Amino acid sequence: MGDHGGTTTPGGSEETNLVNIAVTTPTGNVGSRVVRLLVQAGVRPVVLLRDAARLDAALRGRCEIREVDQGDTEAVVRATAGIDTLYWVNPPTDDDDPLAGSIRMGESAAAAVRENAISRVVFQSSGGAEARSGFGEIDGLGRTEELLDATGAHVTHLRCGYFFTNLLLDLESVQAGVLGTTLPVGHRMPWVDPRDIGDVAAARLLSTAWTGRHTLGVHGPADLSFAEAAAILSTALDRTVVAEEIPEAEAAEAMRAAGLTAAQIDAALGMFRGQRGFAPENPRALVTTTPTPLSAWAHAVLRPALAG
Repeated sequence: MGDHGGTTTPGGSEETNLVNIAVTTPTGNVGSRVVRLLVQAGVRPVVLLRDAARLDAALRGRCEIREVDQGDTEAVVRATAGIDTLYWVNPPTDDDDPLAGSIRMGESAAAAVRENAISRVVFQSSGGAEARSGFGEIDGLGRTEELLDATGAHVTHLRCGYFFTNLLLDLESVQAGVLGTTLPVGHRMPWVDPRDIGDVAAARLLSTAWTGRHTLGVHGPADLSFAEAAAILSTALDRTVVAEEIPEAEAAEAMRAAGLTAAQIDAALGMFRGQRGFAPENPRALVTTTPTPLSAWAHAVLRPALAG
């Protein structure tokens, strides 16, 4: 029962690529999980990232690393030559208008798929992308879905819920016992652990059983309101956390004071604004529900982050 560290067995090999799989944002919350699972499945994935030094040192010898800026279309086309299957994430950009930046990344992906005849794409989209408008920055993901659909490749769009890891972006507020939102604190929506998204993505990348265009919700174990999330965090963190609705105008002013442009503010607020009255195209069901509860993630990840 010892750990053999992936040693080869007679007649076998440690890494057997049945397909050439490329993964973008391999150091992100989702991408890092995808890469690790592919390696554990015996695949040597191609990873696309700006700086190879950022990749986990333990993975570098088990991946083919191609340094590339995803916004450089010609470079992305070159970097994806010979790829059969692509996991694509639109990374954040420095564009004054995040929506335009997201669409620019989608155009880069679509060009690579067309030019290299990539047969299969799994795209990390979001709940709300199906609306195509009214969801701020998520509208860029909706446009990317359309661009990838137009390539004729087999495509699965993962319509992900609200990342648990978003809480790490507001540690100071959580530390002070406040979970702020511009949504009504009783509004429920899917909350999901990014690692679970990685599990779904890896399974989809490794499967050749599906063809055509698909959308797949990745909803976490339960829909939660911010009030319910605050109660869960209170228990997991052993401190009182209260949900608080923040007026949009107040949130916008805070963002403006932090140096965000008008387009960046609108893109950020729009992601929550679109949630009002929204029902996902992919409802909660067996295939859209993932296992990790917020309580477990908060205890394992958020609690140490607050302590540090």
